[in-house]
Amino acid sequence: MDVLLDIAEPGESRDPHEMRPEDQRRVVGIDLGTTYSLVASVDREGKPRCIPDSQGRYSLPSVVYCQEKGGEAVFDIGYDARSAVADRPEDTIVSVKRFMGRGLEDIQKDNVTSPYHLHGAEGGMIRIEAAGRQISPVEISAEILRVLKDRAEEVLGGALFGAVITVPAYFDDAQRQATKDAGRLAGLNVMRLVNEPTAAALAYGLEEAREGMYAVYDLGGGTFDISILKLTQGVFQVMSTGGNSSLGGDDFDDSLSAYLLQEMGPVKQDAEMMQRIRQISRNAKEALTDADSVDVEVPRANGERFKKTITRELFDGLIKKLVRATGVPCRRALKDAGIVPTDLQGVVLVGGSTRVPAVRQFVADLFKHEPLCDLDPDQVVALGAAHQADLLAGNNRSDLLLLDVTPLSLGIETMGGLVEKIVPRNSPIPTARAQEFTTFKDGQSAMAIHVLQGERETVDECRSLARFELRGIPAMTAGAARIRVSFQVDTDGLLTVAAQEQTTGLAQSIEVKPSYGLSDGEIEQMLRDAMEHGASDIEERMLREARVEAERVLAALGAALKDDGHLLSESEKRKMKKDMRVLFDLSQAEDTQAINQGVSDLDKATGFFAQRRMDRSIQQAMAGKKLEDFG
Repeated sequence: MDVLLDIAEPGESRDPHEMRPEDQRRVVGIDLGTTYSLVASVDREGKPRCIPDSQGRYSLPSVVYCQEKGGEAVFDIGYDARSAVADRPEDTIVSVKRFMGRGLEDIQKDNVTSPYHLHGAEGGMIRIEAAGRQISPVEISAEILRVLKDRAEEVLGGALFGAVITVPAYFDDAQRQATKDAGRLAGLNVMRLVNEPTAAALAYGLEEAREGMYAVYDLGGGTFDISILKLTQGVFQVMSTGGNSSLGGDDFDDSLSAYLLQEMGPVKQDAEMMQRIRQISRNAKEALTDADSVDVEVPRANGERFKKTITRELFDGLIKKLVRATGVPCRRALKDAGIVPTDLQGVVLVGGSTRVPAVRQFVADLFKHEPLCDLDPDQVVALGAAHQADLLAGNNRSDLLLLDVTPLSLGIETMGGLVEKIVPRNSPIPTARAQEFTTFKDGQSAMAIHVLQGERETVDECRSLARFELRGIPAMTAGAARIRVSFQVDTDGLLTVAAQEQTTGLAQSIEVKPSYGLSDGEIEQMLRDAMEHGASDIEERMLREARVEAERVLAALGAALKDDGHLLSESEKRKMKKDMRVLFDLSQAEDTQAINQGVSDLDKATGFFAQRRMDRSIQQAMAGKKLEDFG
């Protein structure tokens, strides 16, 4: 017999919106990392936990070894692939995350050293040659995600409903799209992309804490990121982000390696020796997390062994400048958020390099708070992603709303090669913003929409994202048309741009999927350039705007002379053309004030011509009519 009614004691009835454990959807959070990747889920007690493999290991090395067997590509992933790095480096792909959403020109420009043969391909994104074939970074990432998916399904006992995948806060549109495509290729329903700092904050349950501001300090092996987050009435908003893509724990290892080489004296620094010293330095760094000193031994070529005791004090001195360098983006992020350290409620540590005692002490001194570090910094991002996946799947009731931000401003090109910003940097997403523009020339029937990303004032200093055209604009005088350009950035940070002519409803839109995106370094450089060149950029913008206005005035006067030159005497025409020539010459110079004065002088000198044209138009309108006809 079916159960029709569930009777319970007063106060013990189930919330009608609460799912039974057996009804909950299987969802996971995935940290797709540069060096290691992890997958996590929320258990029946509501606690997020990382999912281990059959040998009890939580992390999966982000390494893929490509082979060809029977004409088919075969992949070894993770620990199985890592052993092939030394023997088959060209077929063993590591750190593929740095290639996601990027083009061959980007890799070459950044002088990224790589054992791989890289190729440009249709659509712009690079291909990596391995095992006699060209493979995209999306395909490689999909193989890593597929292993994590299979692991989760085996442990959770069935097919997954969906997944949340984390991305660096500075990932741009192309890199986010590439990550999402990799998830789909792996057979995952990607419910959301979440920024890594936001996921880390979620892992600490900050949504349950009292309202306030939190900093997320993320120091990994190769990069550093800082984010300021704010919780207000269930809205969890990223206020600002910053970082340094060329600073991380690997630099700590290099500092200790350089010290050891100096102490050893003359030594053959071949690749094998350098790799050995780097590994010894990494082991010493990790040991000094808990120990006050550690003894290291480096074998020499002659069979002898160099021995040295490394104290924590010595190591702290070697990395002091590197640790202090993380303070620059931290202070900038605080300034962007409009707060001081004492306004924070807490600081979350993320990344294995935050285990270094000197780092933790620096963070405590900088932010005036003892950092939150009771969760494994390597697992915290995956745990937070699992928490968000559980919320999105409806397994857990919460009024929490996540609002991440755009890392750089988005806008379009206007006359004179200027950039009009429509979505400012650090705008909360999802967002929709629009602005109206108009035509520059009489009878203009099309408008080119050039979408840009960056903080500078001119097109050549920003990154081009996409181009499209709005055609079929009705013929009108310059400035009469009204074209509304709309930007929409969704919860994953992906952009759609639309343009519509308001009088006719004519519209055109594009989902911005650039073939490759910005590196973290490029984003940081854009921000630094915007700060360093702020005053000169404003001067350059004012100069270009003055030139555009001069061009507009000259074009309008030229058209007026062509149509109504008969209203002027020959001497008046000569004088007007001479005045126009003066303004044209001024517009070629670099003096903004002189150009503006020239425009003003020409307006005054030609005012009588404008008056005659107006009088003529009124006479034509009144011809054959009586005064009472206008009453």
